Amino acid sequence: MTGTIIDPDTMIGLVRLKVRNLETSIAFYEEVIGFKVLRREQGVAELTANGITPLLVLEENEKLQVMPERSVSGLYHFAILVPNRRALGLSLRNLIKHKIPVGQGDHLVSEALYLNDPDQNGIEIYADRPREAWQRNSQGEYLMATDPVDIEGLLNISEDGVWKGLEPKTVIGHVHFHVGDLSVAKQFYCDVLRFEITLHYGNAALFISAGGYHHHIGLNTWAGTGAPANPEDAVGLRYFTISLPNQAALDEVVSRLSESGILYQEHDHEVTLSDPFGIGIKLVITE
Repeated sequence: MTGTIIDPDTMIGLVRLKVRNLETSIAFYEEVIGFKVLRREQGVAELTANGITPLLVLEENEKLQVMPERSVSGLYHFAILVPNRRALGLSLRNLIKHKIPVGQGDHLVSEALYLNDPDQNGIEIYADRPREAWQRNSQGEYLMATDPVDIEGLLNISEDGVWKGLEPKTVIGHVHFHVGDLSVAKQFYCDVLRFEITLHYGNAALFISAGGYHHHIGLNTWAGTGAPANPEDAVGLRYFTISLPNQAALDEVVSRLSESGILYQEHDHEVTLSDPFGIGIKLVITE
């Protein structure tokens, strides 16, 4: 296998979701989450935080089914990274205003809020702590936890602010998937794509990243070992993009796909493929 680790400037780009009702979903993602519509045509809407870069694409099919929770491989959640703690507090205030049920977790490296969209697609909204505050254990893996979030602190730090939607510097920070086999997932994402392991979370979850981030991709078997792929006629993820900094970085990944016999399609500097669990991926070059 050629090459080294994936380029350290690799990031998650956008996420494309299948939804049942575009009007309902747009209203939710605008009013509750804080995106803005960038483009819309023929049952597809591109949403943005900065008015330029699409971060979320919604495609409508009213015949889609909603699968029972934790029954298939596929999207567990996609994670919206806001630029600071105050922005997270403002998002929390807006979620409370709209009476949205919210889960939460202080992961030491970050503080996170969890919710579902109208089609039960999982969403995380989070803010990172400064990277210099992240700690590693004796094996070199990040120390992460699921402690209670300081909700009062988030409300206090944002009490003088006015929620105006997601701030322009918002990005998709990471994605997290149910998979049917963690060792197969590791072989694909770490041995072929060459993301680095940042944390083993028990025996049922793995966190991986590029460039020393705490994680760009989470992988778990919480839907059960052998969980089947999400059906085509179900809501969920169509694909997510892995954004590489230049053509050389993309070519290096493509060479490893070829060496491993993994099928892909290449068109206009984009590479389309699926992981072993039917999760759609596009490799793109950062614009």
